[in-house]
Amino acid sequence: MSAAPKFKNNVKISERHGASEWKLEKLALLALMPLGLWVLSSGFTLAGADYGAVVAWFGSTLNAGLAAVTAVVFCLFASLAWKVIIEDYVPAGSRSGLILVSNLVFLVLAAASIFFIVRLALGSAPLPAGV
Repeated sequence: MSAAPKFKNNVKISERHGASEWKLEKLALLALMPLGLWVLSSGFTLAGADYGAVVAWFGSTLNAGLAAVTAVVFCLFASLAWKVIIEDYVPAGSRSGLILVSNLVFLVLAAASIFFIVRLALGSAPLPAGV
């Protein structure tokens, strides 16, 4: 038997953890604001630069670290945003599967971002074409 829904001020109280997800989403957005400005300024700095200059830029621990943090925070924020979109607009039967796929996509994107940032930071050669 399920318990009767709880209400506060005639509004149903969510039994899931929506408030904590909302706070996490807002914290990620707050972190993305200065990181986005940093990405924008870095993009202008690297515009037209050759491969050697980009590798040297990524060779800086600060730049590589900020790029990695930006990638991870962006993937976290995007994952939370897509979860909300799926919960709001997808019928109940296929929500959990789509949320799982969405989370896996953003996890793979974050891992690939970290992998390639580390490769550039260490000065590794680019992957051969087709790999």
